[in-house]
Amino acid sequence: MAILKTDKITMKFGGLTAVSEFDMKIEKNEIIGLIGPNGAGKTTCFNMITGVYTPTEGKIYFEDKDITGEKTHEITKLGIARTFQNIRLFKELSVLDNVLIANHMRLGSNLFSSIIKTPDYRKKEKKIREKSLSLLRDVGLEDLKDEKSSSLPYGKQRRLEIARALATDPKLLILDEPAAGMNPQESNELMDFIRDIRDRFDLTIFLIEHHMQVVMGVCERIYVLDHGVKIADGTPNEIQNNEKVIEAYLGVD
Repeated sequence: MAILKTDKITMKFGGLTAVSEFDMKIEKNEIIGLIGPNGAGKTTCFNMITGVYTPTEGKIYFEDKDITGEKTHEITKLGIARTFQNIRLFKELSVLDNVLIANHMRLGSNLFSSIIKTPDYRKKEKKIREKSLSLLRDVGLEDLKDEKSSSLPYGKQRRLEIARALATDPKLLILDEPAAGMNPQESNELMDFIRDIRDRFDLTIFLIEHHMQVVMGVCERIYVLDHGVKIADGTPNEIQNNEKVIEAYLGVD
């Protein structure tokens, strides 16, 4: 069973068609890439899948459930988490607090119990703190838990953002340009990191990336968009040798 499937999703803004009839299928535990030139419609696809936009046409299915038009927080509860091209951390808060905030979505307590700190609430808070520390350990940030998140090097900020996404217990993790701004060493470490969290957390991973070394090195299949239209899909080797993809990126005489 596909964990995520899109059926001819289209997004129009006035007279502009940003994405046209995009079909895609992702199986459980795959690492899938979405690539294309700037303005190809990649982030628009992510925004439709995560509820930021409702497709003008078409359907989106997550674990065979129609999630087309669902609110972002409902989609998160179902098991889809995402990061953003521009890192969105709470920069004045500590590394640990950033993860604790994300974990509170699963706390399941009401306002009354949180104000008077009932025994049940305190028990859940302790569990969340333990889980948050475990996540930081898994992504190699436990020793930095008390540091202000804005003080972290860029690569570690990316790891923290991913740890925060993992705190929502996702089944599908969507990464928007995770290698943006990274140096070659950080990019190589990121590839190992993505494979590791896929296996460690039993995840399916779907990513947009301009860094071709990362895409070709970590993705098992790749979809290619150009001007909002899917022009190819296949293995990294198939994509590298696809004439339409080469034309989209390099142009033709």
